[in-house]
Amino acid sequence: MLYTENDLSASMDKIETVNFHQETDVNGIKFWCYNAGHVLGAAMFMIEIAGVKILYTGDFSRQEDRHLMAAEVPAIHPDVLIIEATYGTHIHEKREEREARFTSTVHDIVNRGGRCLIPVFALGRAQELLLILDEYWGNHPELHDIPIYYASSLAKKCMAVYQTYINAMNEKIRKQISVSNPFVFKHISNLKGMDHFDDIGPSVVMASPGMMQSGLSRELFESWCTDRRNGCIIAGYCVEGTLAKHIMSEPEEIQTMSGQKIPLKCSVDYISFSAHTDYQQTSDFIRQLKPPHVVLVHGEANEMSRLKAAIIREYEDDPDVNIEVHNPKNTQAVELYFRGEKMAKVMGSLASKKPEQSDRLSGILVKRNFNYHLVAPSDISNYTDLATSTVTQRQSIQYVGPFSLLQQHLMLLSGDVEQIEVQEKPALRVFKAVTIIQEPGMVVLEWTANPVNDMFADAVVTVILKVGTDPKMQKIVPTPTKTNKQHFTDKLTELMTDLYGEKAITHMTKGDIMAVTVDGKTANICLDTLEVDCEADEDFQQTVSQSVSRLYHSLTPVYR
Repeated sequence: MLYTENDLSASMDKIETVNFHQETDVNGIKFWCYNAGHVLGAAMFMIEIAGVKILYTGDFSRQEDRHLMAAEVPAIHPDVLIIEATYGTHIHEKREEREARFTSTVHDIVNRGGRCLIPVFALGRAQELLLILDEYWGNHPELHDIPIYYASSLAKKCMAVYQTYINAMNEKIRKQISVSNPFVFKHISNLKGMDHFDDIGPSVVMASPGMMQSGLSRELFESWCTDRRNGCIIAGYCVEGTLAKHIMSEPEEIQTMSGQKIPLKCSVDYISFSAHTDYQQTSDFIRQLKPPHVVLVHGEANEMSRLKAAIIREYEDDPDVNIEVHNPKNTQAVELYFRGEKMAKVMGSLASKKPEQSDRLSGILVKRNFNYHLVAPSDISNYTDLATSTVTQRQSIQYVGPFSLLQQHLMLLSGDVEQIEVQEKPALRVFKAVTIIQEPGMVVLEWTANPVNDMFADAVVTVILKVGTDPKMQKIVPTPTKTNKQHFTDKLTELMTDLYGEKAITHMTKGDIMAVTVDGKTANICLDTLEVDCEADEDFQQTVSQSVSRLYHSLTPVYR
């Protein structure tokens, strides 16, 4: 047994109701549904995953019947259409002709004094046939003495639903409800079971299951099939290997559930009221949607193969339509590949200013489900469930030499050493990133970890170890004398011109500022302090600053 009644009961809490066309998002997978026209409440689902749209029809019908609307045709064209292939290339009989043949057959059976068995499923076709029979009996007073029963406890429960959700049916039913409820039948009564059935004279009984594998429909058929006056009308789809499918070939005898063989003398008629699409409906549906991929399901292998061939033939001479048809076997996977552009939505402070063409945006790319967002590190906690944190590195190194000696060597390394105090202790700040604190017998380095600062820290550690262990470097280094300012300015102009071109260099006499402009971004160099400022691009500022520092140290006199 695959599952028990307890499993079914436990599953009820998992069910969520949705309205038609209501979009639902679950972990980035979006889906919404359309009316499928198969039974009351039947739905086709459109599923969108990472921009790829898949329409799964399930069982659907494009033909309006007495109570149901035809299946909708979505306005959105799917990339993949998974569609039923139940009837393959068969064409259904017209509804009016089918109903006339059905009522005529029922009338003939009861007229000859026979009993008419109509095996049906509890939901869907049973309600359609009840509407037809109730109307026909109402128009034929001579039949009023012949009872019609529907024998299914589940069908009775379904009727309560049908009587409630009239608004979900077609316009004809909605208009009729203002006069009377069409599902409150005048000529049809419920049959609880064989114990309550007076099998005397002609009657019409609709019983489940529809394929007569077992149950009341099978019991009645075995009881009635030996009488020529009786008849059985198969009104729905039948699967190979079932009794309903077997008797359609009109065998001389059948085997009962007990294993006994009995003659088949009653009439057997097949009048399909199945609410599945035929070839014409399926073809029209595909033509309106024109999906690149069609996957056929819910059909016998031969019917699916014929349908696949028919669809391919239909479009083989049409250069404007390229449809690939798949008919996989059970459990066989279908792999489809889609290429598309991935778009990232800029959010937060990065989106405060509209970027110009060729501007570079820098931030953190966040993937949430199937969507991408670009946010500044400072905004990461506002737009995601992530939290930002910084890692402060701390390293202690033995050093007993003069702190001023270390300062002089670090000045030669970076050209930018700031004297500060940390908790009332002497300290140096190098590269504006690494702090060196003097402790008894050692120095302590602190910096915020990132690739650039880690590189600066490695260079500082190298200098400290070299000064602390190499006797030659433990001599006091004289304070560097300043190089000639005009000479330095001339050489800096030559360097910037070589790097960025003559037109990029501008001298501002006021304040001794040299401006370097590249791609609309300007870096201002203070010739007195050698500080570089560029608010538009931090990377450009750092590149220019390194060039200035290296030039300055290359022109500084060598100490002996």
